Amino acid sequence: MSKRDRNTAIGAGAGAIGGAVLTDGSALGTLGGAAVGGIIGHQVGK
Repeated sequence: MSKRDRNTAIGAGAGAIGGAVLTDGSALGTLGGAAVGGIIGHQVGK
């Protein structure tokens, strides 16, 4: 796993947790948070 892949996975995980917390466990909020977190994680260190 490359560093970029790892950052993407970590970002997606953190985003999913954040999205779930902010939306009281809504599936859509969790998926949205994971997507946004994954994008941010992928862009880190570019």
